[in-house]
Amino acid sequence: MGHFVETNGIKLHYHDYPGGDSEPLLLMHGLTANAHSFSGLINAGLAENRRVLLVDLRGRGLSDKPEYGYTMSDHAADIIGMLDALGINRVVLGGHSFGGLLTLYTAANFPERVKKLVVIDAAAEVARVEIVELIKPSLQRLGQRVPSADDYVERIKAAPYFHDGFWDEHLEAFYRADVTLNEDGTVSAHAGASQMTQAIDGVLAEDWHAHFAKIDQPALLIQAPEGFGPPGTPSVVSTEGAQETVNLLKNCQHVQVEGNHITMMFGKHAPNMVKTITTFIDE
Repeated sequence: MGHFVETNGIKLHYHDYPGGDSEPLLLMHGLTANAHSFSGLINAGLAENRRVLLVDLRGRGLSDKPEYGYTMSDHAADIIGMLDALGINRVVLGGHSFGGLLTLYTAANFPERVKKLVVIDAAAEVARVEIVELIKPSLQRLGQRVPSADDYVERIKAAPYFHDGFWDEHLEAFYRADVTLNEDGTVSAHAGASQMTQAIDGVLAEDWHAHFAKIDQPALLIQAPEGFGPPGTPSVVSTEGAQETVNLLKNCQHVQVEGNHITMMFGKHAPNMVKTITTFIDE
């Protein structure tokens, strides 16, 4: 069951899996995603032995969607306020894509609240205009009205980054949680194009090298090397880009896993992801 917490002037929606007594693992999703993007990892056992918190960032999922306020500073203030409201002093902080960059930003600026970092397919190179161009096709659904949730899911399944029949119930649950019902019976994505454009601008505005220089905590960067689209499409994070970020951080491991930017966390790839994350946390 989901919960709501008041923080930084808004309400955030989150899921709480109380699986252990050590510092919780708080995971933050990608740019236009929602907390269900980690459902494949939960199903593969991520929360069996530790408390895991999954949050809908502002403007996404069931969290409040203010018209403005999508800088990295705004997002980080939401997360710190959430921890304060829940009485949590310190977490292992992690995130996928945009959430990975937010993990790095938060660890740099609130180091006392972050024990370790789990960065999933995010790196310094993601904060560059050419990478934004690569992910733009995944933003096209924002603002579009489609006849039903079933139709929405079928359109997602046809996306070029899903191929060879890669699909499962947890991917479907993730995308079904992505939509809201409109008054005319159609559905559209929770995330708005204007807010997500602000979030992208917020990423591009940061001096990421300066943030990285402040991070002392142990970090894990998990990279998916497969192309994010048809054959020949580059991966969202290149091996060179991942290594660049590892070199910029004081204490960072780099692990490659199978899959692309999204499939890495679902289906047959999820158990290895869980093993990689839990091994790092338990070190």
